[in-house]
Amino acid sequence: MAVKLVVDSASDIDLKEAQALGIHMIPMSIQFGDKTYEDGIDLSGPAFFEKLIESSELPTTSQITMFQFEECFSKLTADGSEVVVITLSSKLSGTYAGAVSAARSFPGKVFVVDSLNVCIGERILIQYGVQLLKEGISAQELAERLEKERSRIKLMALLGTLEYLQKGGRISAAVAVSGAVLHIKPVISVEDGEVKMVGKAMGSKKGNNLLMQLIGKSGGIDFEMPYATAYSGLEDSLLKKYLNDSVSIWEGKLEHIPSYCIGSTIGTHVGPGAIAVAFFAK
Repeated sequence: MAVKLVVDSASDIDLKEAQALGIHMIPMSIQFGDKTYEDGIDLSGPAFFEKLIESSELPTTSQITMFQFEECFSKLTADGSEVVVITLSSKLSGTYAGAVSAARSFPGKVFVVDSLNVCIGERILIQYGVQLLKEGISAQELAERLEKERSRIKLMALLGTLEYLQKGGRISAAVAVSGAVLHIKPVISVEDGEVKMVGKAMGSKKGNNLLMQLIGKSGGIDFEMPYATAYSGLEDSLLKKYLNDSVSIWEGKLEHIPSYCIGSTIGTHVGPGAIAVAFFAK
């Protein structure tokens, strides 16, 4: 009996990569004006940021519906297979709730895991799941092991601008303007499934230092588990600078660190110029 893994595009795993990994990706939708795109299918990360930078208004994103999950589960279980679903944090979207509702129609066949994360934090849990699948374990055991290890995941990001948090109504215009004048770079993390601001620094150099300090305080990186870095925008120069400045953290792995472009789910809120790190803490 096969076990199949289903993920959402909030992990920034696009359709091509999902097919290469042998997993199934359901896209979230994103709308610019009257045009709707399927995230990770007909809208890549770089293409999203081109549109975001040019747009005067923030795009809107839509969660995956229960009916989309039901259709997916019906197809994947038709041959007797079991399914494990990994979604972005239930505290950031109703996607998890939709998957749980859909799974009720497939008792004992579909197991839903709340990653309590998003972006590359969700991605590395999925990558761990792909590794576990190779051990030939059952769907229930896979779900249990993912839920056990998810609390070790740390996702931290240094933002390049406060503009998009202000556009999204998460901070006031006055705070955004003063932050720009003072070159304030906020550091955010995902804790218990929610995005929280954990520090502020004046300038990119101090921001990079703060990010390194927070990684150290978390207990350090478990290099036996998946890890990843990411950037937002059209190019990755800020991420490369951070990695070069923090070479001591990466224990000789600098040239082999996986990096990805942040997609629309988080990119809508952080804007261009952000860098992020995700790992399992030791």
